Amino acid sequence: MKAWAGEQQSDGHSLALVPTMGFFHKGHLALMRMAAARADKVVVSLFVNPIQFGPGEDLDQYPVDLHRDEELARNQGVSVLFIPKREDMYPAGFQTLISVPELARHLCGADRPGHFNGVTTVVCKLFHIVRPDFAIFGEKDFQQLAVIRRMVADLNMDVEILAHPIVREPDGLAMSSRNSYLGIDERRQALCLSGSIAHARKLYADGVRDTERLADEVRQTIEPVADARIQYISFVDRTTLEPVSQADDNTQLALAVTIGGRVRLIDNGRLAREC
Repeated sequence: MKAWAGEQQSDGHSLALVPTMGFFHKGHLALMRMAAARADKVVVSLFVNPIQFGPGEDLDQYPVDLHRDEELARNQGVSVLFIPKREDMYPAGFQTLISVPELARHLCGADRPGHFNGVTTVVCKLFHIVRPDFAIFGEKDFQQLAVIRRMVADLNMDVEILAHPIVREPDGLAMSSRNSYLGIDERRQALCLSGSIAHARKLYADGVRDTERLADEVRQTIEPVADARIQYISFVDRTTLEPVSQADDNTQLALAVTIGGRVRLIDNGRLAREC
């Protein structure tokens, strides 16, 4: 991978990287198309990163279908599908971690200690291996995007981070590889996430600014769903991810909800509708 990337750059080609854990859906494909529009060559990494999973999480059950992913990537004009082995990414004696503690302490970082250390470490390694000019990430993982941008700025990494808006199903469900875990009834129940964001946006447009009231309204939208369990409802500053008591046009609603006692889904949305 390093040799190929070096050859491309020596030939004057720009490179874009789309880091993924595979099991591609339309959201991934949209990231690939965005990458192709910005760079001469597109690299998609496919690596289920063990160090970002905590005890009892779904590392061993995470969906994998390499043949299907290869076909989908090929149809998007991807130049290289990079599939490293665990022992190559984390050889014996590996002990270095990258930490962005302030941005990682809220939201998913509070519920999944160590998760973002695993994310930043693997992304840092991928950047060093591929040396891309651009890297594309989806806004569904809003906290991840903020953490990676901070890492890139703090460590003077020569890569431009580009964000793609959340890709949703026609009924509003944010696309995720973990949606494949949902049964028919659970799939319907999962719509409470996007539904609650739409409700909060309407209240904000009507003039509601108090985030305690907004959070209570969101909670009342989700709690009646029989198999939905709220992990967090947070209204945060889009840049710092710090909680806010009064919402404004820079406020993001972020949610984590477990459906059916086993499928953890996240979603988010800016309260002020973007033009």
